[in-house]
Amino acid sequence: MIKVFVVLAVTAGLFGLSRPSSASDAPQSLARPDDLKALEALAEKDHTVLIVPVFESTPEEIRRTVDDTIARGNREYDAIGRLTAGQVTFANTIEALDDIAARTDQVIGRINILQEAHPDPGMREAAFDATQKLQDWLVGVDYRADVYQAVKAFAATNPQLEGEDRRLFEDTLRDYRRAGLDLPEAKRAVVEKLRKELGPLENIFTLNINNASALVALTGEELAGVPEGLLARLKRRNDRYLVDANITFEAEAIEDNATPEATRKKVYLARDNRARARNLPLLVRILQCRSDIARELGYASWADYRTENRMARNGATALHFLENLKDRLEPKFRSELDQFRRIKAATPGQDTPDVNVWDWRFCAEKLRQQQFHVDAESLRVFFPLEKVLAGMFGVYERIFGIDIREVKAPSKYVDDLRLFAVIDRKTQEPLGLLYMDLFPRPGKFNHFANFPLVEGKLLPNGVYTRPTAELLCNFPPPDHDGLALMSHENVVTIFHEFGHAMHSILTEAKDERFSGTNVPTDFVEAPSQMLEYFAWDKNVLDGFAADYRDPARKIPAETLAELRRADLATKGTFYRRQLSFGILDLRLHSNPAPEQLAHLNDFCNGILGQVFLPPDPGTAMVASYGHLVGYDAGYYGYAWADVIAADMASVFEEAPGGYLDEKVGARLRNEIYARGNSRDITVSIEKFLGRKQSVEPFLKKVGLQ
Repeated sequence: MIKVFVVLAVTAGLFGLSRPSSASDAPQSLARPDDLKALEALAEKDHTVLIVPVFESTPEEIRRTVDDTIARGNREYDAIGRLTAGQVTFANTIEALDDIAARTDQVIGRINILQEAHPDPGMREAAFDATQKLQDWLVGVDYRADVYQAVKAFAATNPQLEGEDRRLFEDTLRDYRRAGLDLPEAKRAVVEKLRKELGPLENIFTLNINNASALVALTGEELAGVPEGLLARLKRRNDRYLVDANITFEAEAIEDNATPEATRKKVYLARDNRARARNLPLLVRILQCRSDIARELGYASWADYRTENRMARNGATALHFLENLKDRLEPKFRSELDQFRRIKAATPGQDTPDVNVWDWRFCAEKLRQQQFHVDAESLRVFFPLEKVLAGMFGVYERIFGIDIREVKAPSKYVDDLRLFAVIDRKTQEPLGLLYMDLFPRPGKFNHFANFPLVEGKLLPNGVYTRPTAELLCNFPPPDHDGLALMSHENVVTIFHEFGHAMHSILTEAKDERFSGTNVPTDFVEAPSQMLEYFAWDKNVLDGFAADYRDPARKIPAETLAELRRADLATKGTFYRRQLSFGILDLRLHSNPAPEQLAHLNDFCNGILGQVFLPPDPGTAMVASYGHLVGYDAGYYGYAWADVIAADMASVFEEAPGGYLDEKVGARLRNEIYARGNSRDITVSIEKFLGRKQSVEPFLKKVGLQ
């Protein structure tokens, strides 16, 4: 997942931000270890620069950083606004706006990391307040008539631009239109007011999810079937184990393994009621604001507004795609549920004959064990976290022609934050930096995502700023013996998220707004979803997956084959669940009726139940549906991109070297990752494929072909 911070700001990267670091053109001054100094020297030799974020350490530093950023930004916008018609050029208008965005976004991203992940609630609160201030300022910047007049004056010169310059020019004009700058003044003021109201609401919605408490106290008897390894990690209160349903891996481990149905239901109820009281009323107002903004801008719905500059182009196309896939999956989905019913009926400790929403993971895991002889928990011994990281680095190093080296982080907001340098193997040029924050803690963002901190950008002096990114993850932490064992699902996840980081770091786009993962939202997941296939390949896994107790023991080929068959056997259930979220998202943003908003939770639960399994009427999953901020009207993109990903993966499958084929890897780096959004994304996809796109590999993946 790419974490997108929605700051509807035309001149700051636009309609979706997610970045951090310094507010200057060059690295912040800081005494750094020799290895970073050596990398910086190499970067300077290659006319590039590495920016190592210096995280603010006090609330006052956060406030000062934001005030300084706003003051500098105002001076720079003032300079553009003073330009006369005879003075405007591409460099001092269009390119200058991208320059300001690049500097501002480094601060936005760094502050957002502190808001999402700092262990101190006071720092998170200060970062939250700072983000609100920045968002409010950025919305105001969009409505500076003097800056827009300078842009229009340049447009009036009928500039003859080509390539990325032409794309930047056209996109800048389009974004001013999408912000409402061409509207009459009164309507423009309405849009600006709505946007200034919307930003804080969205941030509070996310913060409420991060800070939610969902503790469930359970006896050992209630946790029958749960692996001893997890039980040993859980906190205890008297004779009860405390499961935090807001920590993804804990909740999923219970849903996968707890034999008593009542236990699974308790954890499910706690998880799907997180932030309910605070976020349901917030969401109603968020949806109203979005709908009003879209209407004022002349769009039929927020879904149409958000998809205009994506591959789908409009909400109806995105919804039709999901509905069509839902219908095609119907027979497979029903067949899988029949198998789940038989499994549940044969398992002691069940309270109802139906397969409920809190049962499907448990039944799917039993199916894997009984029919395919795959025990997900038993596979953990093959995946010690450090071995997985080292092995995954080796895979990416090989296919992308890079070296990944851990270096000492000169600035940390938490002790176990780690920093890695990515270096081009052939030229020895530093390509970028990557932070990794791997384990859960209270108040931290509770899923998995890549947060770009510094975007690739060619500076006015001809020096290229290399990217810095950060992965926020929530993997099971080391136990008392220092051992952290991952599930195969965890391995798939880290391959996915690291793919996003590489997408950020391997960019060569000239402008920030086109660099790295700044691609259409319904494509951005495709490269990383394609890299998930690597974690299912025997040759790839043999490079690092070994029983930590007996390193000579690899995952048997027949076990992996069974694992793949087991995965295919539950694909209908998996995708129908995903489609339920995507369809809910689009319908929420396609002008729900007043009575639907008045009974929002019932409306949402009804949609989820029509597509997947009926939620318990006492739950409010939508209150903790974090993708509604940043991926709003965009969750369909996971399935959309998955079709593209399967097609891209087939190129590796057919290559002489399989998933480790270096020529195909080089093509992926050069045609997809390096290009970003500097050209039409369909062109990049088909240049990598070497042909037109096909849906056949995806149909095969989900068992429909």
